[in-house]
Order: sequence, then C-alpha cells, then structure tokens
Amino acid sequence: MANNGRPKVKREVKELLLLFEISQALERSLDIREIVNPVLESMAEHMGMLRGTLTLLNRNTGEIFIEAAYGLSANQQKRGKYRLGEGITGKVVETGQPAIVPHISEEPLFLDRTGARKNLKKEEISFICVPIKIGNEVIGALSVDRLFDENISFEEDIRLLSIIAAMIAQAVKLRQTVQEDKQRLLEENIRLQEALKDRFHPANMIGNSKAMREVYDLIAKVAKTNTTVLIRGESGTGKELVAQAIHYNSLRAAKPFVKVSCAALPETVIESELFGHEKGAFTGAISTRKGRFELAQGGTIFLDEIGDISPAMQIKLLRVLQEREFERVGGIETIKVDVRVIAATNRNLEELIEKGDFREDLYYRLNVFPIHLPPLRQRRTDIPLLADFFVEKYSKIHHKSIKRISTPAIDMLMSYHWPGNVRELENCIERAVILSQDDVIHGHHLPPTLQTAEASGTKPKGTLTSTLEGVERELLVEALKLARGNMSKAAKSLGITERMMGIRVKKYGIDPKRFRSRR
Repeated sequence: MANNGRPKVKREVKELLLLFEISQALERSLDIREIVNPVLESMAEHMGMLRGTLTLLNRNTGEIFIEAAYGLSANQQKRGKYRLGEGITGKVVETGQPAIVPHISEEPLFLDRTGARKNLKKEEISFICVPIKIGNEVIGALSVDRLFDENISFEEDIRLLSIIAAMIAQAVKLRQTVQEDKQRLLEENIRLQEALKDRFHPANMIGNSKAMREVYDLIAKVAKTNTTVLIRGESGTGKELVAQAIHYNSLRAAKPFVKVSCAALPETVIESELFGHEKGAFTGAISTRKGRFELAQGGTIFLDEIGDISPAMQIKLLRVLQEREFERVGGIETIKVDVRVIAATNRNLEELIEKGDFREDLYYRLNVFPIHLPPLRQRRTDIPLLADFFVEKYSKIHHKSIKRISTPAIDMLMSYHWPGNVRELENCIERAVILSQDDVIHGHHLPPTLQTAEASGTKPKGTLTSTLEGVERELLVEALKLARGNMSKAAKSLGITERMMGIRVKKYGIDPKRFRSRR
C-alpha cells in the first residue's frame, strides 16, 4: 500500500509546488501579461504540458483571443481567435463548463485554429479546457495540451486547472478593480482640475484652506448681484477684505467703495457722516455736505461694526435699506440713492436683539446673505501663506531682506491660538522682521505670548499628580478663607459634599480654625 500511495503523494507535492509558484507569479505585477507566461511555464514543468493558452473574452466584440501562450509561436497565437460557441474553447467560454478531449483527432469540434498540431500525431494529444470565471461571469478559458496516457486522471487535471483558473480569475479581478479605481481617480482628478480652473479666488485675500474656499465660493455667488451682505466674524479676521472682494468683483466695481466705521464715529456725528447735512443745520455746519451714502452713489457702502450703532440710528438706517432714500440733517429734500449695502460685525446680533439693543427688523434687512469669516485658529493651514505674505510686505517697508522663517518659529506660529486673528499675526510678523538681524525670523523674535516651554526654557516641573494636588490644595484654602473657616460653606462653594471636604482638608493637613478669625 505504501508503494501504491507514492505516485499520489508525489503528484500532490508537485501540485503544491505548482500552486505555490503560481501564487508567487501572480503577486509580482499588476500587468496580467507579465505574470501569465511564468504561470504557463510552471504548469508545463509540473504537469508535463506540451502547450498551454490563456484566452480572454472581449465583451464588446464577443471575440475570444489568446492573451498568453506556452508552446505557440507569435503567428500561431494570432490565428487563435474564436467566437462564442465556436470550437472547444468557444463552447467552454459560452457554457462555463470544462471540457476534456482525450484524442483531438476524434473530436470534430476541435478546430486547431492555431495550426500548432498540424504536423503532429493528433491521436496522441489530449486537450483539457476550463473556464475562467469572476463570479458567474466567464471572462476566458485556460487550456492545455498533453500526451495521452491511460494512467493519467483527466479529473485530477480538471481539478488542478480549475484551481489555477480561479487563482488567475482573482488576479484578473484585482487588476480590473485597480484599473477601474485608477481610471475613476484620473477622471475625478481631471474633474477637480477643471473645477479649480473656474474656482474664484479674490486677488486681495490669502488662504487655500477649506474654510476659506467656502468663503470664496460665497463671494463669487453674491458679487454679481445687488443683494445686501452681512459679514460675520471675530475682530481681525479680514471682514473689510471680504467687502472689498465683493465690490471689486461686482458690476459696481468702477463706482465708489465707501467705508464707514460705525464704532469709531461718535453718536453726535454719525447721522451727519452717513446722510450729510445742510448749511446751518447745527453749529459748525458752515456749508452743505454730502454724506457717505451720497458719496457711494452707484457703488457700495461698507458699514463696519454695524452692531455698535444706536437705536435711533438703526431706525434711520432701516428706512434707507427699505426705501433707498433719506434726508440730510437739517434738510427737507428726500434724496434717492442707488447703493449696495455690505455690513459687518464681530458682535452677536441675536443676543443684542434679545436684550433689546438691536432692532429685529433691521437684522433681517441686513442678514439677507450672511458670510461667516472663520477665525485664524480654524484655518491653520493658511498661517504659513499669510506669514510669508507679511514677511515680504514688511521686508519692503522696513528695508530688510528676510530670506526665511525658521522651523521652530513656524511651529510656534502654527501652535498658537491667535485670539487677535490675522491682524495679530500681521503685527507679530512686523515685529519679527524689525528684530531680525540675520535675514531669518527665529522663534525668539516672536512675542512672549507665542513662546513655547521648550523655546523659553520654562518646562513645567513636577509630575501631573503633584501639580494637580497643588492646585486642589490652593482651591481648598481659598474656599475656607472666603467661608471664614466654615467647612459647610466652603464645600458648597466648591460643589462637593462636606464629607469630601473633610477628607481633602485632612489629606493636605489644612486647619480650618486658622481662617475663622479673619475679617
């Protein structure tokens, strides 16, 4: 029995070696043409194969062609073309079922389209063909020629070839997926490039962050209209730049852009500044004067810090927004104006409305098309671009030749939270440009507020536990001081139970009695 089992064991070892070599070949490349020939060569070596072919189906034309072959010349491969159902190969691809031809000389369906067996004894040649499938779809066939031998099990050959075909199918599927993904990414890249060609970027604004691109898109959409715009954002974010971008990309670009800082004008003069005054309207009005609305005729008026105007002025401004008309101070003539209004504020208008400090009807007149300008901490990727711009700007102003910003300085700029936003960044860069002596901005040129513990040599000492305990002890002492040693009051002020207060006081060795005499 041992002797009878040796051929089977030997065959299984060969099969395992063959499958191992094929798996390695399939991993070498994503190009199916590069890996199929090594696969067929391994099959020839381990299976005693005379010829082998990998045929693929062209789904567009319905033609079956030889993609790779072993034992066939280039001309023979070119001649090996079939239609679905034509010949043994065509039948296998059409039906998805394997085929065995023990003697090709006895099979009328065997066409020998390649002519490779023309001068051979066909009765001695066997042909085996199995389908290559991806799911239920047949994409081609794998076939081999071998010398007929009564001791050879065709079923074993079918089984092995089917395994190899499945391995090739998975490789083809993987490569198809990769190619489809590459094509999809290529098409998406082309689409995005086309979109970027048309994407609007105001010439006066710097930044490519997602948050700023959204702002640019809003500017592009509203610029060509006459819609009233309300720009929201923290102080120093560049609201005036947005207003300028809207105006100079609008149909009113050739007309005036007039800015009014509502917070900077005293209550006594703001009406005169906005609407003008007649001669003799008040002491000092020695001549008639046009207001900012008249000066902006046909163009844009930018009302900065609109949240700071008084209730009385809010009423007058509401009329201008509704009727586009007003009277000068001390005048009776109604003046019509064609002006686009852009307002800006860093205040929470909704809260002001709740408090009664801002008119709700004016709010809705202004808030037709809101644009929120993000703070610098929400657009950190723009910091290097802004820093470079300010370095170039102030290098020219102060006659310096700054070549670069050091890496530690960049790290400090990127890690700071910038409460003053772009305006604060600009001031920091100007200061650094002035301080630089070697054409480089270093970390020590930046203000103390930007300094890190590493750069300033002020790394915290002690462990986290000891630091937290120190803070906790300090809070306990302060609470007892305020409660004049009363444990119950101190616990209540800290939001803990009296029991927990007692445990902590004992832990830190604090004597509440020493605070009782304090007045």
